[in-house]
Amino acid sequence: MKTSLKITNVLSWINLIIGGILVAGGLLSMLSTPNASVLLVSVVLTGSIVLHSYAALQLRKSIVHPDIPLNKQTPTGIRFIGFMALFFAILNIGNAVVIIQNAAEVIKQVELPFKPEGIDLVAAVRGAGIFSLLFSISIAINVLLNIRILRWYMTKEQN
Repeated sequence: MKTSLKITNVLSWINLIIGGILVAGGLLSMLSTPNASVLLVSVVLTGSIVLHSYAALQLRKSIVHPDIPLNKQTPTGIRFIGFMALFFAILNIGNAVVIIQNAAEVIKQVELPFKPEGIDLVAAVRGAGIFSLLFSISIAINVLLNIRILRWYMTKEQN
């Protein structure tokens, strides 16, 4: 269990930081995009990553320091918000695999305001796809580990 706690601690901090950046970017793009409903959904799904990571850190704090009780809402947050984050991760894994496999076609479909010279766009898109794939896998692992740790914690607390 000690190893799982260390892994979830690292993944929660990484997901919290990257998810926060994505939420901030989504909120900023909502200001300039006429189709706000699509961006609202993306902000809610990426926001679930941030909320789940925070709840996971609270669970870890309660396990490491038994004198600090776990908030009554945290287990529900880990489960419900965790499933939203897992949904985002599964969708994003599928998108990342398609982008990695079809990077040249993706570039043809995207309209850039200018064509950057000296930059291999196919490699850049593949790199973004690989980053997205790794981030999504870290979200899925973190959610599944935290649900398992929560189950262990709740069993231990009942006994």
